[in-house]
Amino acid sequence: MTSFGWDEEFADSFATHGGPGHLPGRIVRVDRGRVDAVVPDGDDVRTVSADTAQVATGDPMRAPCTGDWAVIDIEHGVTGGVDGVVRSLLPRRTAIVRSSSSKRSEAQVLAANVDHAVIAVSLAAELDLGRIERFLSLAWESGAEPLVVLTKADLVQDPAVLSYLVSDTESVAPGVQVLPVSSETGEGVEVLSAVLAGGTSVLLGQSGAGKSTLANALLGESVQDVRATRDQDGKGRHTTTTRDLLRLPWGGVLIDTPGLRGVGIWDAESGLAQTFSDIESLAGECRFHDCAHLAEPGCAVLGAIERGALPERRLESYRKLVRENQWVVAKSDARVRSEMREGWKQMRATYQHMGERKRGGPHR
Repeated sequence: MTSFGWDEEFADSFATHGGPGHLPGRIVRVDRGRVDAVVPDGDDVRTVSADTAQVATGDPMRAPCTGDWAVIDIEHGVTGGVDGVVRSLLPRRTAIVRSSSSKRSEAQVLAANVDHAVIAVSLAAELDLGRIERFLSLAWESGAEPLVVLTKADLVQDPAVLSYLVSDTESVAPGVQVLPVSSETGEGVEVLSAVLAGGTSVLLGQSGAGKSTLANALLGESVQDVRATRDQDGKGRHTTTTRDLLRLPWGGVLIDTPGLRGVGIWDAESGLAQTFSDIESLAGECRFHDCAHLAEPGCAVLGAIERGALPERRLESYRKLVRENQWVVAKSDARVRSEMREGWKQMRATYQHMGERKRGGPHR
């Protein structure tokens, strides 16, 4: 089980759930009220199916997901052609959580107990820096270490252009390794394999990013189905329809996920602070501690934009994601809703003041 991430900390947690027929299992796939999980079988492991009705709470944050460690009872209450029953989930160390694409706007756990969040970005299409920042915020918030992989690097023939694309990506990913990789030529695959060795990694990215092809390259065999992307926009259909946990040949495991059309962040304040650490650092130098970086005198953020040290696009992306995160949090926190209303009033007053100054009106 150690090859799937089992260690003393999980063993200690499982010890409190000991019972006849209870086995620790790592969930490798979830499908309509059932899961597949690997459980110990002598010196090896075997895969069993288990019913999840016992742990169904209606709370999507507590629903079993790929990567979870679970207590699986293979002796009691087994019905319906499954091998066991999930009695409980062990506490998660990390969780990749996004805002669901449903109109209910609830959280959705994409993967659990992840060490590395690999953000796949295809070089077959124009870089969307805002989308990368969104994925990074989600990854940092999870507690996992993000890594940006620029896939299909073989499509960029000019080394100078490839270097520029890597540099451009690094500019929005402070403290994050950016690695160009080609599953076609093998460029960068060995380096990526070394980074991911021994831990649990998850592949994130939109459809057509090359995740399934990259997964096959890392696994050394064609395990995941691959389909061609559309020529006009570099997008593809969802080739991966479930989140599958796969054992890597050199040790460690990889979770491949379906392409994400929508990447809504969910209560990601610390993740945003990490992703936009350059802006957060500049904000600490502003004259006013509550500076909104709109038109305040002595604003270090606006000063950096004027000097060309900070792209205005990045500040706009930061504002957008902060607003989105506040909106998500406010839906369940009355205090935050009140603070947001006060913030909107202050912003309206600032914009009104700026308009009056432009028109030559009275200064307040």
